[in-house]
Amino acid sequence: MFIRGLDVRDFRSWPELKLELGPGITLFVGRNGFGKTNIVEAVGYTAHLSSHRVSHDSPLVRQGAQSARISLTAVHQGRELTTHLLVKPHAANQAQINRTRLRSPRELLGVVKTVLFSPEDLVLVRGEPAGRRSYLDSIIASRTPRLAGVKADYDKVLKQRNALLKSASASMRRGYGDSDGAAALSTLDTWDAQLAHLGAQVITARLALVDALLDHIPTAYAGLAPESRPARVEYRSTIDTSDREVLEAVMLTTLAHSRQRDIERGISLVGPHRDDLLLYLGDQPAKGFASHGETWSYAIALRLAEFELLRKEGGSDPVLILDDVFAELDAKRRTQLVHLAATAEQVLITAAVDEDLPDNLEPIVRYRVGVKDTDQGRISTLHTEAATRGISEEDV
Repeated sequence: MFIRGLDVRDFRSWPELKLELGPGITLFVGRNGFGKTNIVEAVGYTAHLSSHRVSHDSPLVRQGAQSARISLTAVHQGRELTTHLLVKPHAANQAQINRTRLRSPRELLGVVKTVLFSPEDLVLVRGEPAGRRSYLDSIIASRTPRLAGVKADYDKVLKQRNALLKSASASMRRGYGDSDGAAALSTLDTWDAQLAHLGAQVITARLALVDALLDHIPTAYAGLAPESRPARVEYRSTIDTSDREVLEAVMLTTLAHSRQRDIERGISLVGPHRDDLLLYLGDQPAKGFASHGETWSYAIALRLAEFELLRKEGGSDPVLILDDVFAELDAKRRTQLVHLAATAEQVLITAAVDEDLPDNLEPIVRYRVGVKDTDQGRISTLHTEAATRGISEEDV
């Protein structure tokens, strides 16, 4: 898969940007804050309907604009599709493929597949469980777009259940003998049934993904840090997952057992929103016990595993995005990423300065990103620089 064209309007620092792209390596060089990451962020947003930098859409729309537009033409095994995405900070986003308006932007999922490496990936190892859950859910959405809708529906039901627990806690404590308590508990029963139905699907999908990654992650980590302890991952759930065939019933029972605690705390304490992907080095958790180098190796291994899985299952490579990542890596890890870039169909790379780049990384197309002051404020600019021949596996 590769991106043939990118057209954005009022996206972050870009009032307008039109790019023709192709297979091979494209490099964007510019100082921090000039807008180079905004370019690859637009590609990643189309693929995942989320940003790797912010958790909501408002920062994506250029100051003073009402909305942002991202249009992208992707070529997959000879078939060309153009996606259009209108990002609205205070209303529902809109999407279409070619000239067909979609009922939901989620229908774009799977049209473009990307794997992005960035400095933020350290959070996958050092950070809270939410980041690791997001890692799993993003890959699931790329593999099976329908399940992104299941996860979104789960989040909506969870929000409703939590709102009920907070607003009707006193009534529910009085039990079924009180009319208000009986009504609230009856509503809670309804939310529990829906939460168990959707939550079981989310957990099942995550378990299947972890099964698929079980060999890829340790192999990738061993290639990056052969002298280190072996890597191992494990999915830790608040629901007993020993029998996947009856997960919905098990989750419903677990919700019942946790109900009193949930009412007292005013929040749902069990379900996939409380689960975690545990990362181990040997017998110790990577979080808190891994060195800085081991942490970087683990974070890269997670992305390498994602790339290899999507490549194997999709019949073609996802677009590889390396966002300001080389400056953070030592020579060994740079070499591993250059090796991957040599084999990927399309690679988009950002860097602040040339000194951050490996010596053997030679882009086919190179752009210099700058800024200028206008009546619209400071905006990003793009200039083409001399192109070179690219790299091959023999160069690595």
